[in-house]
Amino acid sequence: MDADVQTAIIIYNDRINTWRKMKQLDKQLEESPTPEAVAALAELRIRNLQAFAELQSFNDTGKFLFKHPILFGRSEFSELLHLFKTDPAEFLRKHKNVLDNIRRYKAYLKRDERKAQRLSDKKHLSRYEEKERLFKMIIEQNNKTT
Repeated sequence: MDADVQTAIIIYNDRINTWRKMKQLDKQLEESPTPEAVAALAELRIRNLQAFAELQSFNDTGKFLFKHPILFGRSEFSELLHLFKTDPAEFLRKHKNVLDNIRRYKAYLKRDERKAQRLSDKKHLSRYEEKERLFKMIIEQNNKTT
């Protein structure tokens, strides 16, 4: 079974489990509401909505949003952030490679002999520009904290 499908099953199970816990807390809140129970219900609701959003995104696009706690550590953003903190030289090397790829694909789009590959070149350029935005976000976030 594909790893993404297994992940979707795990998220679906989490969605079911959070829903069950929410139902139990709802009954408890009707009888004797407490601030802790209200907070727990709110947290479960958020987690349930995150699971739903992840599953909806996976169903629609084949990709996860990586916002659910189960997936958060697996996102490209979190991997790059970890690399930034543990190996800044490798982070900068990868950033330079992305910038070089952006420059290369922009040049490809200007060439007449690459008209047949234009669609592919645009997709690659878009992918690398998106990755560049991740690098910029990480750098900007860590500049503000220092």
